[in-house]
Amino acid sequence: MSDQSSAPETGPNDITEPLRRAIGDRYLTYALSTIMHRALPDARDGLKPVHRRILYAMSRLRLSPTGGFLKSAKISGDTMGDFHPHGDAAIYDAMARLAQDFNVRYPLVDGQGNFGNIDGDNPAASRYTEARMTVAAEALLEGLSEDAVDFRDNYDGRLTEPAVLPATFPNLLANGSSGIAVGMATNIPPHNLDELIKACLRLIERPDTRDDTLLNDIPGPDFPTGGVIVEPPENIATAYRTGRGSFRLRAKWEVEDLGRGQWQIVVTEIPYQIQKSKLIEKLAEVIQTKKVPLLADVRDESAEDIRVILEPRAKTVDADVMMGMLFRNSDLETRFSLNMNVLIDGLTPKVCSLKEVLRAFLDHRRDVLVRRSKYRLEKIDHRLEVLEGFIIAFLHLDRVIDIIRYDDDPKQALMVEDWSKDHVRATSEKDYVSPVGDDPEVSLSEVQAEAILNMRLRSLRRLEELELIKERDTLMEERAGIEDLLESDDLQWAKIAEQLKETRKAFGKTGPGGARRTAIEEAEEVVEVPLEAMIEKEPITVVCSKMGWVRAMTGHIDLTRELKFKDGDGPRFIFHAETTDKLLVFGANGRFYTVSAANLPGGRGMGEPLRLMIDLPNDVEIVDILIHTLGQKLIVASAEGNGFVVPEEEVVAQTRAGKQVLNVKDTVAKICTRVAGDHIAVVSENAKFLVFPVEELPEMNRGKGVRIQKYKKATGRQGMLELDGGLSDLTTFQWGDGLSWPMGGGKTRTEPDMTEWKAARAGVGKRPPYGFPKNNKFS
Repeated sequence: MSDQSSAPETGPNDITEPLRRAIGDRYLTYALSTIMHRALPDARDGLKPVHRRILYAMSRLRLSPTGGFLKSAKISGDTMGDFHPHGDAAIYDAMARLAQDFNVRYPLVDGQGNFGNIDGDNPAASRYTEARMTVAAEALLEGLSEDAVDFRDNYDGRLTEPAVLPATFPNLLANGSSGIAVGMATNIPPHNLDELIKACLRLIERPDTRDDTLLNDIPGPDFPTGGVIVEPPENIATAYRTGRGSFRLRAKWEVEDLGRGQWQIVVTEIPYQIQKSKLIEKLAEVIQTKKVPLLADVRDESAEDIRVILEPRAKTVDADVMMGMLFRNSDLETRFSLNMNVLIDGLTPKVCSLKEVLRAFLDHRRDVLVRRSKYRLEKIDHRLEVLEGFIIAFLHLDRVIDIIRYDDDPKQALMVEDWSKDHVRATSEKDYVSPVGDDPEVSLSEVQAEAILNMRLRSLRRLEELELIKERDTLMEERAGIEDLLESDDLQWAKIAEQLKETRKAFGKTGPGGARRTAIEEAEEVVEVPLEAMIEKEPITVVCSKMGWVRAMTGHIDLTRELKFKDGDGPRFIFHAETTDKLLVFGANGRFYTVSAANLPGGRGMGEPLRLMIDLPNDVEIVDILIHTLGQKLIVASAEGNGFVVPEEEVVAQTRAGKQVLNVKDTVAKICTRVAGDHIAVVSENAKFLVFPVEELPEMNRGKGVRIQKYKKATGRQGMLELDGGLSDLTTFQWGDGLSWPMGGGKTRTEPDMTEWKAARAGVGKRPPYGFPKNNKFS
């Protein structure tokens, strides 16, 4: 039998399609759901669906600003069960954020209990906290019951929810928003409501206003935690014009005088969305790593207000310089990115400019005004119809009473009766005017008849009839005004401007919490001051052991003094320095590392491993440690006798990783000495001595170098090719002064004429002068 591949069986309800299309369609559906229903806010009310549903659920629970509080668990539960079929924890977190005055410029939820703090602590569980709406939230919902916006079915079709809130103020910019969708994100900072309404009024008066002109009203964001914006005005203008950019935000600080020349820095406002506890930890780390040597200590004295104390290392420290360094090395300065990616009309995601966002809000307010006006017009027409029925009933009161008293179907009888003037009851106050004009036949509608039958007996007094006529006339006047409003664009915009002015009175700069909190200043250029100018100059003695433990002894001690070291360790380098010095550490790997003398540990203990301060591998030996001196030159050389001259400025490293200067592949770095003469003396391990002028050694910034001295090659024990000799030591001297080297007992020997050993660079050399040390070292 031949093999035949059989296709899988499919049922009548199975759908087959290519995998690529299936995945693409489903991922697109997910992406659109995330963009429209989760991550991006609506440009009209500035809310995401979860926030809108929370506020609507609270309004249904009648949690008004003047009413009582309700358990947060009940609020999040109702929101989840009726409108938002997601996790209750996520709903509660969203609600809690709306109550945090350090996150939201104009809180929409009034929380009672622990709703978190600026230190980063989480809110208490929903069963422990209570909440209600704020006045600002109530303003967002104003007109919701007057057909101001469209309603749509909830997730299971049992109820309806608003597609957008009426929003009497531009909440999108007032409270800001942030979110990450699929392939797009949004990040909008909070702004001052008084300034936003001022810009809206300008747009109503002059719709062609440019974005740059709006900056006269809105100079920049207004963060709830205050701070100082130091972004250049041209960058702010570009950000608002394009919808993308960033704002540089700094903490607000001041100098507090402690008397007797002592002072301290007090930080009173920190950047937006920075947790104070994390900021303190970062500042403590800056002190520990000595990135800012001017800072001695930090402590938190905050209560309800922010009060972070920064203590300088000395009273001579410049406060501006210290803060400039802290701004660069901590979260006392941050950047807030602007990305005004919002949903236009709740459907289309778009990166908008400042004007476009305000325009979307104003157009929404106009739609709300028109819909509320039409709704009011319908209510007036219905009430006028009822009032006309009441007036007819009062004018024909006896006939109405007879019908109600004796007729089997009084409603139908009232409707078919002809209420002409012949039946009008005499009245001396006002002549009756037929609701249908000159039509001789007057009848009641079903609505009017039903209203008459539901009328209370005590309403049949004379005063009530006059009140009905007065109410009718008032409603007729209001109706005429609404009709004029609906027919005139100018009247509509004037009404919107009037509403905005009323909102401005409630939430503007004269209202509680309405004044601008974030200052906008020009950033003072921080002058790069040398480290030695920032640190108080004090004498120290640098001690480094054979195992690489380093410390700084206070003062210039006797270099021959006996010091304590760990067991098995001993002295290697010891020299006098100043706290303002930079130390150059040269490793056997040919890299130079830079260490600030002010950052060295104190000399009371055994010190700390130098390898903790720089990224020097454990298997790399320290060749030398020198004090960096501007304008000086160094000679670096490897064990195989290659080297060159390098300026000291070129070996200073800016990072812990150091700077590669001498390339060593199959050997190690051996020599690092400062050029202090016009000739070089070099001695090999096999006691060959060579002298040549310094000028024969080239000056380079990095490389392998050139041959300094030639060594014979020999075969080792295992047949490997090895050097017979190798570089032992190197020094420089003035030819006219001769060469000196130390002898035993503190004596020094000088050879005045070095002509016998002078030769060209890369020579083998001769036997050393008489009396030269047997260890082949110049020191």
